[in-house]
Amino acid sequence: MWRALVFLALLAVAAYGAVWIADHPGTVTVVWNGYEIGMSLAIALTGVLVAAIIIGLIWAIVTGVIGLPASISRSTRERRRNKGLASLSRGMIAVGSGDPLAARRHAGDAERLLGSQPLTLLLKAQAAQISGDRDAAEQAFKRMADDPETRVLGLRGLFVEARRREDEGAARAYAAEAARLAPSVTWANEAVLEAQCADGEWSAATETVERRAALGLMDKHAARRQQAVLLTAAAQRHEAGEPDTAIEQALKAVKLAPDLVPAAVIAGRLLARRNDLRKAAKIVEAAWKATPHPELAKVYLNLRPGDSARDRLARAENLAKLSSWDPESRLVIAQAATEAKDFVRAREALAPLADDRPTARVCRMMARIEAAEHGAESGRSREWLARAARAPRDAAWVADGVISERWAPVSPVSGRLDAFVWKTPPEILAGPDEDDAPAPTEPVGPTEIPAVPTPAPVTTGSPAPATPGFLQTGAGAPSALSTPAPVNTSASPSPAPQAAADRSRRIA
Repeated sequence: MWRALVFLALLAVAAYGAVWIADHPGTVTVVWNGYEIGMSLAIALTGVLVAAIIIGLIWAIVTGVIGLPASISRSTRERRRNKGLASLSRGMIAVGSGDPLAARRHAGDAERLLGSQPLTLLLKAQAAQISGDRDAAEQAFKRMADDPETRVLGLRGLFVEARRREDEGAARAYAAEAARLAPSVTWANEAVLEAQCADGEWSAATETVERRAALGLMDKHAARRQQAVLLTAAAQRHEAGEPDTAIEQALKAVKLAPDLVPAAVIAGRLLARRNDLRKAAKIVEAAWKATPHPELAKVYLNLRPGDSARDRLARAENLAKLSSWDPESRLVIAQAATEAKDFVRAREALAPLADDRPTARVCRMMARIEAAEHGAESGRSREWLARAARAPRDAAWVADGVISERWAPVSPVSGRLDAFVWKTPPEILAGPDEDDAPAPTEPVGPTEIPAVPTPAPVTTGSPAPATPGFLQTGAGAPSALSTPAPVNTSASPSPAPQAAADRSRRIA
């Protein structure tokens, strides 16, 4: 649209000029070397225009002939560049599709046509990787690392190759150099953090997490959580030899992550040793509300070593109220009631858990109650121990398929920070019968999953007498499939003695 308007405007100007010249006729006289040439103004202007066109054509021909070699060279370079880019594109497609022969062929063409450019070196390295030529890939990455423009990319390639050949020292060196050159590179920071955690350098790892958070590489909540985990790991190391340092680190961890169970356990235990019972109870209660854990209950019930069993039972009741009667709180009450010889209260606390597919800990707790009341050789105690061997798993620390009784700051499998989670491990399902299962085409090894250890069943020197309600097998031992005698399952728990409750309140 605008071009048409401009053309019409120029045409109008030209027409106006022609009309103006026609309305104002004149004569142009040229005198040269004794000759006098006269012509009208219109003819003179036309002659000047034709002469300008001829001169322009001559100039274009001369400059074209002079610049012909350069033009041919430029055209050749452009064709090589286009061919090189096409080879580079085809090579990337071949790498993505997993065709090593095509990838190496196109990588060679791209390097021949484009030279040692960053993308050609990257294509050459990737083609060597999918071809299994680790030496060629490493050489390409080294060439990239020598170029300031591609140094970080080359270091990452060298890092990956070092990990593949299990050279952990070289991998750490490459990651540290990349993190120094480009502090915002995520993979380098993660590799450095993983190495620091593997070496137990908790202070250096904390600084790395703080730097990543400052650069915006992770959100603030995740950074606070990781800092708390690292501080807890340091507190674990210093708890035995340097309790002052340990309690300072544990309190910082609790402030960053109040629901981190190991931090609350260490802080509560060390504060109790300092006789700061109020603060210890507050920290443990806050963590218990988020995650009821047996270690928290152990610390809370033993804040004052000289307390009676009734005092500990009252504190167990308080934990149950804080967690809205979580199953873990019922186990804590049962244990405290058993120590206080209040077996009725212990059974009442465990009744909802014992009636509905009890876990191994519930079975062992019931066995302990029966043993404490009727003796270790009682049939009911042995019956509950037998059920514990086949009962569902209890919650444990789980990370990357590893089940552990103790918390650790990093996973022993992947080295990931804050990997352990307190949860119920997956059950091991039984396979089909051998008669019904089809024969496998190749041998398959069994998958081993670590199990939570269970206590060995109680053995006696002589067969136990027959007990009513048990199915007798063999020499008189109760069957593992028999059902224990019913217990009193009162719906409402009986309150603890008022005096013990008053003494428990004074802690808070």
